[in-house]
Amino acid sequence: MVNRLLVWAGGNTQLERVANTNSLAAKMVHRYVAGPALEDGVAAAVQLNGHGIRGILDLLGEAVTDLAGASQATNQYLEAVQTMADRGINATVSLKLTQLGLLIDREACVANLATVLDRGRDVGVGVEIDMEQSDVVGETIEVYRNAVITHPDTRLAMQACLRRTPEDLDSLAALQPRIRLVKGAYAEPIDRAVRSKKEITAEYQHLSEWLLKHGKLPAFGTHDDACIDFAIKTANRLGLGQRDFEIQLLYGIRRGLQQDLADRGYRVGVYIPFGSAWYPYLMRRMAERPANLLFFLRAAVGR
Repeated sequence: MVNRLLVWAGGNTQLERVANTNSLAAKMVHRYVAGPALEDGVAAAVQLNGHGIRGILDLLGEAVTDLAGASQATNQYLEAVQTMADRGINATVSLKLTQLGLLIDREACVANLATVLDRGRDVGVGVEIDMEQSDVVGETIEVYRNAVITHPDTRLAMQACLRRTPEDLDSLAALQPRIRLVKGAYAEPIDRAVRSKKEITAEYQHLSEWLLKHGKLPAFGTHDDACIDFAIKTANRLGLGQRDFEIQLLYGIRRGLQQDLADRGYRVGVYIPFGSAWYPYLMRRMAERPANLLFFLRAAVGR
């Protein structure tokens, strides 16, 4: 009930306006969002690098409404890629295809993505593609399928809660894809997604084993101890090393776990959101793991 309420709140523009003008909300957001500017995200990545953790920079924002907006987002990602290369920062960028124009002009989106991928390849900075609501999953996978022909190291996020994900992964098996597995944080109808925590966790673990067997350098985006432990134990059983997969966590959440995993020799990446469009992102994170709401509220009182 709480998570669906938070998903609803994330799409409520009136609540968003209130949150954007509330000084208390701004204080809380600072823990989970690096800041409004690229430099804020870069600074967070540099700090994480100092602790043996790589960064994953995410420009916050939803679907753009015109091609000018798509071009602007593309240029912002190009700037992020170039900045990380120039400063020698261990980080990738993670982008949404709807930010690059997927819902407006697919060809333009593909061209924008290719521009970012080409720049990343030229300067040695990786690119990850976020997965969005189920309405665009099919198109996102097709764009990814074509992109990896020339950029095989591109990583794609997949959501364990979606009923179609096992079949989608099977369709990509021949590519030995790089996948970031997440549980999923969008409000989806019951015919498209499982909803109970038990079902989602079981599906996440099942898909984790699939990725360790068939994928390439899979990434597990989760704060769930059961899912992290399962991935580690399964990797050990399959004879994989600590550097053959990655655990990805969110900026500002379970910092002690992030450092513990890195100190134990595992690959660890932290997803660093930056930008002014923080409200929908944060509400989805609260819905994905309602326990995050407690962390959020504690931050508000400085604990």
